[in-house]
Amino acid sequence: MSVHWVYIIECDDGSLYTGYTTDVERRVREHDRGEGAKYTRGRTPVELVYTEQFESKSAAMSREYELKQLSRAEKERLVEGGEA
Repeated sequence: MSVHWVYIIECDDGSLYTGYTTDVERRVREHDRGEGAKYTRGRTPVELVYTEQFESKSAAMSREYELKQLSRAEKERLVEGGEA
């Protein structure tokens, strides 16, 4: 059974990017090399600041959508250990 992750990275320009993957370390490396999402290209280096683990892809994708709807302030509270 594979593990599914939702993650937030902070880009070099201070922006936050939320994504989904089954391998967080690989995906962060891809973002760092400019091979990740179009949004993160040119905003490297990136730093992983938050992860959530899920047992199903559908649960992870649903949570990714929820996180993408949050304001920056809400995402910052989540990253800092608060509720979102």
